[in-house]
Amino acid sequence: MNPPPANFRFGLRAHDFGRSSAALLASRIAAQGASCVQLALGKAIEGLELGPGVINADMASAIRRDFERHQLQIAVLGCYINPIHPDIAVRNGLLDLFREHLRHARDFGCNIVALETGSVNADYSPHPDNHGETAFHTLVVSIAELVREAERCGVVVGVEAVTSHVISTPEKMSRLLDEIPSPNLQVVFDPVNLLTIENHGEQDAMMEDAFRRFGNRIAVIHAKDFVVNDGELLFVAPGSGSLNRPLLFSLAQTHLRDAFIVLEEVDASNAGEIIKLMKKETLMMTFA
Repeated sequence: MNPPPANFRFGLRAHDFGRSSAALLASRIAAQGASCVQLALGKAIEGLELGPGVINADMASAIRRDFERHQLQIAVLGCYINPIHPDIAVRNGLLDLFREHLRHARDFGCNIVALETGSVNADYSPHPDNHGETAFHTLVVSIAELVREAERCGVVVGVEAVTSHVISTPEKMSRLLDEIPSPNLQVVFDPVNLLTIENHGEQDAMMEDAFRRFGNRIAVIHAKDFVVNDGELLFVAPGSGSLNRPLLFSLAQTHLRDAFIVLEEVDASNAGEIIKLMKKETLMMTFA
């Protein structure tokens, strides 16, 4: 087995621990044994209503310090806009909001601002046209604009695929990366987001395909699990379902020099024990 990456850093989504002050969130998350967080400002910080000009250097630096006091890095800023919103004026406003996150990412001590790839429905609900060429090319235009801003700021746009969104397969993610060949565009990889009731039995082939296509462009791994119940694929906490996590971690070790692994489907009742489990599993792989 190839040597492991320099470091697997396990983190949590701040909003999974309630909406409160940055200081209180940092205290709650640090108590679980995490070393980093994904911070979606509007979902996590109490009293913060995002809008033009709301994010500024002083506010960002204060939030960063609150997390740093608990030895937590803000690894990812979540800004989950709809980059192909059907109303162009609304879409432009959303892209401007994302640009503000990019411009202030370093003030948060962060290098990555993440988003998903949208729907032709304004409310982000599934639509058959999400899988067509028109939606794909609209997305490329939006993401290219954001990447240009990321290049100016020296930070990264992280794109996350979901089966019902425009980027819905490893192949389409690879196409997007080919269309925008910039190191400032990287991937937030959530393998469960790419599974459906129809394809979950091919999860190993899907993960191997994804890492073959863009393993060197993965900046963050989202870790959750899945079960199949009454013909539905349901999300569950890491370690409590059917995801081939040893394969995921093995592929990450082979392809990545470093990895932020952000847990999903957890809360204060189970996050700490799951982080311990993940650390134990990756340590055992190191000596396998």
